[in-house]
Amino acid sequence: MDVLHQYSDDYILFVECGFIAVNQADEDSAKKLFKAAILLQPDNFLPLVGLGYLHLHKLELGDSISYFEKALKKDPNNEMAKTLLGIATSMTIDKVHKGEKMLVETQNSTEKEIKKLSTTALDFIDKFIKKEPSPVQGKRK
Repeated sequence: MDVLHQYSDDYILFVECGFIAVNQADEDSAKKLFKAAILLQPDNFLPLVGLGYLHLHKLELGDSISYFEKALKKDPNNEMAKTLLGIATSMTIDKVHKGEKMLVETQNSTEKEIKKLSTTALDFIDKFIKKEPSPVQGKRK
């Protein structure tokens, strides 16, 4: 445990570097960094969001959804996890409307970037995913 303790101040660096590794398509490094972060703070939701983000990038939607749901169990109010869960869910054939509903909810976020991501994802759904009108479309801003 003493070895882990010496890295406890670097927790956020492991998480940040994990996200950078995902964006650079370095899956091996991303997984190792997020797992190291989980060892340091097992109750924190951020590494789970990171692993979900990794699987979303690979379009492994089932795994992605699973990680985002685990993150939301640890922090039910986390809008980033909910937005990314909405994106992953909306790309699943039989769950498009469920994901769209989540994105409509996160569109009301006070966080500017969450609102922007939700709006962009909803536009993408309208243009490229949906084949029939949505029951939640009238509720959008």
